[in-house]
Amino acid sequence: MRRATTGALAAGTLVAMTAAAVVKDVAVVTSGGFTAAYTELSAGCEAATGATLKTSLGSSMGGAPDSIPSRLARREPVDIVIMARPALDGLVKGGQAVAGSEVDLARSTIAMAVKAGAPKPDISTVEAFKRALLDAKSIAYSASASGTYLSEQAFPKLGIWDQISSKSKKIFSERVGTIVARGEAEIGFQQTSELIPIAGIEIVGQLPPEIQQTTVFSAGVAAGAQEPEAARAIIACLSSPKAAPVISKTGLDPVTK
Repeated sequence: MRRATTGALAAGTLVAMTAAAVVKDVAVVTSGGFTAAYTELSAGCEAATGATLKTSLGSSMGGAPDSIPSRLARREPVDIVIMARPALDGLVKGGQAVAGSEVDLARSTIAMAVKAGAPKPDISTVEAFKRALLDAKSIAYSASASGTYLSEQAFPKLGIWDQISSKSKKIFSERVGTIVARGEAEIGFQQTSELIPIAGIEIVGQLPPEIQQTTVFSAGVAAGAQEPEAARAIIACLSSPKAAPVISKTGLDPVTK
């Protein structure tokens, strides 16, 4: 009886160890632009690969403590990064992401939002857009890819940055839509996919085509990843044709193989 019990316990331990070896914990850090799509896709990708995803959020750029560059700089355990492609390219160049692991997932554009029920200014042309910026009492923009583009390129190009900079605020570690919903900014700008899920706001529209910027969000394997093969399998799942309808639903244009 003792031998049988001992054998059963050993067999049970072996099964448990085998199961633990199959189920991989894969650490993912995703920027806001792809978060809504990732949230919907993650369970299916876990089921398809046998991995267990441990997810954190962080902006593609900037020095905020929770930004992806900051997390990697302090050597947080990360297997997959999902972020704006230019920022990912920078990580590859700096040796913080694996060259050749980059996969484009989706394209995103910038939109403007106001608090629900507030008047929606006309932004259909560049001149109308400029008037909306000048008339607004306060402006919020992201500390990541969209806000960097607006504050460093688009607004200066319009010739009004000196007039609006004092009433403009860069938002760190929080969605711009949340700031607008609380009434802390009259108008706000961020990736469309980041504005759509926020309650209490209304999207006015996309930036005029002449000043719109399309950002590609991509995934890559972090240097020093503990589970590089599982990470590649997850990235393949997120970029598969089956993922495209979900990506489209969240306000992004899917990039599929």
